[in-house]
Amino acid sequence: MSRSGGSRDKASAEEQAAFFAAAPEKAKPEPDDRHGHRQRLRERFQNGGADAIPDYELLEMILFRAFPRIDTKPIAKRLLAKFGSFADVVSAAPQRLKEVDGVGDRAVEELKLIKAAAERLTKGEIKSRSALTSWSGVIDYLRLAQGFETREQFRILFLDKKNQIIADEVQGHGTVDHTPVYVREVVKRALELSATAIILVHNHPSGDPTPSRADIDMTKQIIDASRPFGVTVHDHIIVGRNGHASLKSLRLI
Repeated sequence: MSRSGGSRDKASAEEQAAFFAAAPEKAKPEPDDRHGHRQRLRERFQNGGADAIPDYELLEMILFRAFPRIDTKPIAKRLLAKFGSFADVVSAAPQRLKEVDGVGDRAVEELKLIKAAAERLTKGEIKSRSALTSWSGVIDYLRLAQGFETREQFRILFLDKKNQIIADEVQGHGTVDHTPVYVREVVKRALELSATAIILVHNHPSGDPTPSRADIDMTKQIIDASRPFGVTVHDHIIVGRNGHASLKSLRLI
C-alpha cells in the first residue's frame, strides 16, 4: 500500500472524529422520579402513620394501585377540591366520583374498599360489647355508615338483653329530606329478632343533625308502640356531615 493512501485514510479518520465531536448531543430525558416520590410517601407513612401525611397524600397512596404508571397527586387534589374532605371523598357516590377528571372504575373501587374496610372495622369493635358502654364507637360507626349519604336512610340497631347488637338493618330509603317509617313494622321486626331494645338512626343529608318536629313525633310513636311488648327504645340518633344529635341527650324523648 502506498504512503499517499495511508495519509488519506488518516485524514479521513481525523475528519470523522472532528465531525462527531462537533455534533450537538441529544437532550437527555428528565429522570422519572415517580418511583422515588412513592417510596418517600410510603416511608413517611410507615414511620409516622396517617398523621405524618395530609389528606391529599393519603388519597395519592390509595390511588397507587389504580394508577401504577401515572402521578396520582393531581387526581387526589381534584377529588379534595370537589368534595372538601377525605371522608367526603370516600363516601361520595360512584357516579359523582367519576365526574372528576381521571377517575374511573378502578379508582372508585379503591376508594370504596377503604370505606367498606373502615365500616367493617368500626362495626366489629362495637358488636362484641354493650352498645351503651361503647357509645362513642357506636356514633363513629353510624356517622361513617350513613352520615354522608345524599338521601335519608332509616336504620335500626337491634339489641339483646345485654345491650349487644344482634342486628343492624336499614329499614328504608327516602328522599333528601324524608324517609317513610312504619311503626308497626319496626315493632314487628324487633319481635322477630327477639330484641329487647332498639336504637333508631337516620341521617340528614343537609349536614345539620338538628331533630325536626316530625323526627320527635315519630320517635314517641315507636316508643309507645314498643313498650307493651317489652322493647325499649334507648335513643334516636340523627347523623350528618356536621355531627350528630341524640334525642335522649337533648331530652326530647
